[in-house]
Amino acid sequence: MADSHVPKPLRVLVSEGNSTSSREAITILGLSGHLVEVCDPAPFCLARFSRFVRKFHRCPGLRDDPAGFLCFVERLLAARRFDVLLPIHEQGFLFARVRERLADRAGLALPDFASYRSVHSKAGFSRLLNRWGLPQPATQIVRSANELRAAVRFPSVVKTSVGTASRGIWFVRNEADLEGALQELAASGAFADEVLVQEFVAGATEKAQAVFCRGKLIGCHAYRQMAAGVGGGEAIKQSVSRPQVRTLLATIGEKLGWHGALSVDYMMPDQEATPLLVDCNPRLVEPMSAYLAGLDLVGLLLRVSLGETPAPADESRAGIRTHLAVQALLGCASRGGTRRDILCECWRLFTGSGPYADSAEELTPARLDWISAVPLVMLAIALLAEPKSAVRLARGGWGDHLLGPASIRLIEGADFG
Repeated sequence: MADSHVPKPLRVLVSEGNSTSSREAITILGLSGHLVEVCDPAPFCLARFSRFVRKFHRCPGLRDDPAGFLCFVERLLAARRFDVLLPIHEQGFLFARVRERLADRAGLALPDFASYRSVHSKAGFSRLLNRWGLPQPATQIVRSANELRAAVRFPSVVKTSVGTASRGIWFVRNEADLEGALQELAASGAFADEVLVQEFVAGATEKAQAVFCRGKLIGCHAYRQMAAGVGGGEAIKQSVSRPQVRTLLATIGEKLGWHGALSVDYMMPDQEATPLLVDCNPRLVEPMSAYLAGLDLVGLLLRVSLGETPAPADESRAGIRTHLAVQALLGCASRGGTRRDILCECWRLFTGSGPYADSAEELTPARLDWISAVPLVMLAIALLAEPKSAVRLARGGWGDHLLGPASIRLIEGADFG
């Protein structure tokens, strides 16, 4: 494992505890000896099931009460000494908006709000790629149903400008798919904002995470999706070496003067070697794959948060396979798996056989953190009782800890804070 050179132990406040990204970051922080506290609006979020969490703070939801959430965090920072505030998910949007206000309360690695906002929006990110001449699928940005109809060429991918965990994405292969997407877009009020119509690209889905220090890339890791879970998530990953993607990330970070974590999704087309960027997340997404491949991105992010300027880290090892058992079970059930299929998947996961041979668990590492197995066992029981509940159970993670259109508008407002 790469030495992150972080003084130990640090007291770290993780800004939410219900995403896969936060749960993986908590494991890395705990294994590194840091003292972890978590705030989240859900009383039984994933972070509650970890021996590494020293204290849990139930807080107002970011989605419905961003001002209340900010006040709660500020009071927590004032009452308890924290070395680092770690915005592991969409809370970074809020914290970037009031970055100067938080700067003297705890270490915090975020770019200015204008830069953060420009890549938080899919439309904004696409415009930046166009401006800089960086590769992406053919993309049109529309504001109405009629414009969308005119822009679609089957097959296409339709996306709302803001969304996470693969929400707001439709694969449109024919007229029936298009009508279904239009109905959902209209019902959600998506045309009040911008909608993207993107050329469908046949190829492999890959993702990359990076950490920057004042515009300079200091660590980067990439992996390929080997098996899908539910909602577009990865059930099985394999680390890859992508110098081209590293160069693209370095360019994006330099042009934005990025400070902190940044992740991108991209396609490796079947017919060519040039990666096509399709999405950007201004945060560190599921960092355990990098950690198990020898690159501690969380440790680098802590150092940047503390004001250090780390030297660029060595590349992570390619060929390291990891999996998320939760995604594997949800994916099996969501694709029509029977109880027998789910039981077989449980056995393969438990014994490390089949596609999970020579693969390490990312999200629920029971051998390192035994209590992390509790949500996995509960999920397996629920799916065996009702296999068709997979999509509903997966949506249970899309809660109050995430942004919504109203909270985004409120935070962007001139009077916020």
